[in-house]
Amino acid sequence: MEFLKELMLIFGRIVTIIPLLLVVTLVMGRRAIGELPVFDFLVVLVLGSVVGADIADPNVEHIHTAIAIVLIAFLQRIIAKSAISFRRFGKLITFDPTVVIKDGQISRTNIKKIRYSLDNILQMLRENGVFDITHVHLGIIESNGKLTVYKHPANDIVTVNDLGIEKNLDGIAYPVVIEGKVYRKVLTDLHLTEEWLNKELEKKGIKDINRIFLASVNERNEMYVSLYDSNPVIKPDVIH
Repeated sequence: MEFLKELMLIFGRIVTIIPLLLVVTLVMGRRAIGELPVFDFLVVLVLGSVVGADIADPNVEHIHTAIAIVLIAFLQRIIAKSAISFRRFGKLITFDPTVVIKDGQISRTNIKKIRYSLDNILQMLRENGVFDITHVHLGIIESNGKLTVYKHPANDIVTVNDLGIEKNLDGIAYPVVIEGKVYRKVLTDLHLTEEWLNKELEKKGIKDINRIFLASVNERNEMYVSLYDSNPVIKPDVIH
């Protein structure tokens, strides 16, 4: 009976503390759950510890936990506003941006200083669409840990605006088949039918819809299809 009482107490704490955490997170703002600067990261850790102790230990006063959560959120708001209002203070509680690549050369000193490995830098370059480091004029690790890349003008992507060409909007490609399942509502929204879909697939030599891993259609009714059995050969291997 005592065990059941403790279980009900824990359940009651969970259902009351989660809504409070939700409200507190919304009050703290999008910044606290997006980029997660250093101080906000510490706030999240402390909140997790406070809530965890409250849920796991029935001897902890529930009201004290609620007060602690509100005070932590209040402190976070004060610190965040102070960091915005006083730039020098803001720089004290976060990391400085660090240049790690200059004219295609990696600064070993700087990546060691921020405790990044070469693998980390190469991965972030790939995430920025850079597969040749010589194309990079400047690479900066920002205070949130992300890599900002500025390419050499000669290696940057040429836009239609650079060429003085007017280009019509192709629109977004909408998935109509995912893993063999037809999304009829998407077809309806695009003013298309399943009969049209089957005809387009037949033009591509596809008779069994279960072979399709992904099929999408843009607003010009152009279809892209990827099959389960169409595995591209990728050579050489990407070294991590």
